[in-house]
Parts: sequence; C-alpha cells; structure tokens
Amino acid sequence: MKTAVFYGSTNGNTADAASQIKKRFNADLYDVGKLNGGDELAQYDMLILGTSTWYDGDLQDDWESFISHLKSADLSGKIVALFGMGDQEGYGSDFVNGMRFIYDAAIEKGAKVIGSWSIDGYSFESSNSVIDGKFIGLALDEDNQSDLTKSRIESWCTQLEDELKASA
Repeated sequence: MKTAVFYGSTNGNTADAASQIKKRFNADLYDVGKLNGGDELAQYDMLILGTSTWYDGDLQDDWESFISHLKSADLSGKIVALFGMGDQEGYGSDFVNGMRFIYDAAIEKGAKVIGSWSIDGYSFESSNSVIDGKFIGLALDEDNQSDLTKSRIESWCTQLEDELKASA
C-alpha cells in the first residue's frame, strides 16, 4: 500500500511526529506548507494527515492554506488516518480541534478514516475531534505529556497496521 504522511508544523512538534510515523510505514513525507497544490494526494492509497491546533481551536496555518486542495481531491477508495498536536492544559476547551477540519474534509471527499484513539489518559474539557467517545485520530500533547509521545505513536501505528490487515 503506497503511503504518505502530510503534515503542517509551526514549531516542529508535528514535523517530528510525522517523521516518526513516516519511518514506521516507509512512507513519503510532505510538509503541506511547501506544496503548491494537492496533486500528490492522488498518488497514494493511504494518507496519514497531521496538524497542530492553534489559538482557540483553529487549524494550523499551513493546513489552512492547503485544505482547499484536500477538499477538491477525490479521496474515494483512499484510507486516511489522522494525528494532531494540542495542549490539553492551556487549551483544554478545544484540545486537538484542528484534526476535525481535516477529518470532515476527508469524509466529505469519500475517504475511509481509520485510527480512532482512546481519550483515556488525557485531561481536557472538550474537543471537536471526539466522536462516539474517542478521538478521530491520535492525539499528542508535547506541552504536557511529551514523555508519552513515542509510545503513543508506536501503539497507534500498530493499531493502524492491525486495522489495515483486518480490512484486507
């Protein structure tokens, strides 16, 4: 399965996580802030999309510019997994909300989203990225739980692999 990780990163945390995930899946890696269009999206069977959340639940700046390409892409038949960075203590009322913008666009364009993640072990008030009691993708918090990032990424990648095998 041809896989790519697309990410937007302002301070480097999302880029670091994207790099770890890329290695696990032997995927291609794209910084959406450096792309001129969305042509790359069509080349892959699986898209792993990562963003941080800014201010009061906003999408990261590079994704803000790139999401129009996602919204115009044909994602039917593609598998999408999401990961997001947030600060559950400083911005607990909109923790990892950025993922929801990307999730909604992917679903609207026909993608199958996999990789939901348990809310256990987090302390936040609310998140638009929680559906049916789970995050819609991997939630990471480098500000307050950086010691858990590596193990969460490893567990989530294993979960994705299991989900892919089960659907094959």
